[in-house]
Amino acid sequence: MKYLNRPLILCLACAVVTVSLLVPGVAQKKGKSRPLTTSQLMAGLVKPQLVVLQDGLKTEPKDAAAWKKLSTAAALLNESGHIMMADDRCPDETWEEACRVMDEASKTTLNLIRKQDAAGALKSIGGITASCKHCHTAFKYKK
Repeated sequence: MKYLNRPLILCLACAVVTVSLLVPGVAQKKGKSRPLTTSQLMAGLVKPQLVVLQDGLKTEPKDAAAWKKLSTAAALLNESGHIMMADDRCPDETWEEACRVMDEASKTTLNLIRKQDAAGALKSIGGITASCKHCHTAFKYKK
């Protein structure tokens, strides 16, 4: 009797996987060919670099090493926007627009950091967080 349940369980598992791939937002948990999930990207790259910028610009950076750390964080945030578009991750125009805003805002922040304009760079982080909010409102918070 228990052997009769195996095909049923297998069919149900396949159905769940199929449905999860068809539901908007769920299919974009990771790229098509690379294993990094969007959640891993946010936790491992985006959030830590945003924190580096926010914390590092609260006061004027003290030396070249501090400015370099900020520059790296801004450049990595810029790259994250490209990663979010690569490997067939982008499900729609909302996602694409958020990545475009991330690209522009992180470039602005990076340029201000290169000029060692801490106040301007701190203010420009608002564009980065706006890109996050734009995408999260459409995808993350609807779960």
